[in-house]
Amino acid sequence: MTDDKAQLPELRASHADRDRIAEQLRVAAGDGRLTMEELDERLEKALNARTGSELAVLVTDLPAISAGSALAVSAEPKELARIEVSSGSAAREGRWVVPRAIEVKAGSGSVKLDLTEAVLTGPTLQIDATVRSGSLTIVTKPGIEVVMDEVSVSSGSAKVRRPEGADSVPIVLRVEVSGSVRSGSITARPPRRSFMDWLMRRRIRFE
Repeated sequence: MTDDKAQLPELRASHADRDRIAEQLRVAAGDGRLTMEELDERLEKALNARTGSELAVLVTDLPAISAGSALAVSAEPKELARIEVSSGSAAREGRWVVPRAIEVKAGSGSVKLDLTEAVLTGPTLQIDATVRSGSLTIVTKPGIEVVMDEVSVSSGSAKVRRPEGADSVPIVLRVEVSGSVRSGSITARPPRRSFMDWLMRRRIRFE
């Protein structure tokens, strides 16, 4: 199986590209979409960004900008990506460019699609999944909605766990999952908390 991420070209960002993203961030802060702390953090990342993908990820949860801007610098998304595993595993994690559609076939293996840092290139993502005794896991964050109305289930499961704070964030990506599950599972969930996250939440609760 080839790695789609390795095939995607990474184009270097110019000073003009960084300036356009910085301006979009300032406008978003002026509209109340970003706090001043978020603005400062993203501006620093924008000024240090080396590629179009590093710039694009800074504005994926903000209103789209005009064609020809820095967001267009990122790699052109594929129309369809195919992922097939039998008894192994496959994952798309970190900063990867989300295609318009993904076809997943999982026998007794596992597939993980982590969208938390992915470069989103459109408002919707179609996933056609055929899962036997394996699993498909979709990792989400506030602003990403997953719908599994078109999934048929035999003795397995298809579950969606919404991230905390999802109701207060506008939807930037709708993931529409269709297909079938036999004795396996399809799960959409937020990232798992680390032990330190759990410890901090517990400390705040009892203070």
